[in-house]
Amino acid sequence: MQLFAFGVNHQTAPLSVREQVVFHAESLTQALRDLVDRQPVREAAIISTCNRTEVYCATAEPRLAIDWLAVYHHLKPQQIDPYLYQLPQEKAVKHAFRVASGLDSMVLGEPQILGQFKEAVRTAQAAGTLGWLLSKLFQRTFSVAKTVRSETDIGASTVSMASAAVQLAEHIYPSIAGQSVLFIGAGEMIELIAAHFAARHPRRMTFANRTPERAQQLAERFLGRTIPLNELPGQLAVHDIVVACTASPLPLIGKGLVESALKARKHRPILMFDLAVPRDIEGEVSKLDDVFLYTVDDLGKIAREGMDVRRNAVTQAEVIIENQVTDFMHWLDNRELVPSIRALRDTAERARRHEIERALRRLARGDDPQLVLEHLSHALTNKFLHAPTHALSHAGAGEREALAALLARLYQIQRPE
Repeated sequence: MQLFAFGVNHQTAPLSVREQVVFHAESLTQALRDLVDRQPVREAAIISTCNRTEVYCATAEPRLAIDWLAVYHHLKPQQIDPYLYQLPQEKAVKHAFRVASGLDSMVLGEPQILGQFKEAVRTAQAAGTLGWLLSKLFQRTFSVAKTVRSETDIGASTVSMASAAVQLAEHIYPSIAGQSVLFIGAGEMIELIAAHFAARHPRRMTFANRTPERAQQLAERFLGRTIPLNELPGQLAVHDIVVACTASPLPLIGKGLVESALKARKHRPILMFDLAVPRDIEGEVSKLDDVFLYTVDDLGKIAREGMDVRRNAVTQAEVIIENQVTDFMHWLDNRELVPSIRALRDTAERARRHEIERALRRLARGDDPQLVLEHLSHALTNKFLHAPTHALSHAGAGEREALAALLARLYQIQRPE
């Protein structure tokens, strides 16, 4: 049995392929049991997300495990073979460490994959397909990921405009939970930023859009409310944070409108994000006191700086992973020697018991204890040295020197010069 991993991800396969081999949560336990029961696979765990489907297993016949993936999803092997990566032993270990550490993610350093890894392990445990090998691999994987995140900046910096907006808001306000947020527009960018703000539980979330149905969908998703666009002049003053991203050819919010809102707010600060091109908020608004206005370029710069920090951390993370891979493979190699070590110790134990029994019989007969002990020690020495001395005496000319050097190493003998 060897450790083996295979799968597809966002780097090797398009979405049209990845979606054909996804495992849904409700069927994953049965899939694991099917793999272990039907194939020469002793252990198995499956990680299946929108960006990757990977199978980690202990198997003597990797090809059969790969073919199972296609058959399980009612595909022909040749349909997915061009997109598959196959990772035996050490490559599988390194891949697991890199994935869990966020080095193989679509967004470098993102932390969600570690949670997905842990969920995959829990599922495999529940399915009864997690043995000593995969248990040790994933235990070490989680440890490596923790080390990478604590000793490098791989996940420390903001790398998306949505998270940059939230970060800026948290710098300006003591808590987003006490603020009201107004979203103008209802496209993908607004939806993404709304999701980030919603995670901070603001006091109120309001959506305004030219198409009311789309605004209503977002309001229902994030437990917010909607207003018509023509109510912006009256609503601006009651919101602390404004996020605008529409396809309007002209600005929706002018300097005069913001001045009126500030007067109604008694000059309490207002944070504004204009992510539209062309702009939704007039540039002159940035010159007003008590207004913090950030454009798409401002947030993009923050995100790029964060990504640069994470990229600089990759080299350090890779060193940590390489060292951990070496350590894990050393442990795995030693595990493969366990049967030989056990057999060696069993042989020595049988010899010891045999001589002890002989010594006890001689003592029972009344023999001199000192002579019994001398005989016992000589007998054990002869038995332990018989096999190596016999092998050395009968070695051929070509192997004698190598065997002598090996025995010197095993028994720590200082060989004459």
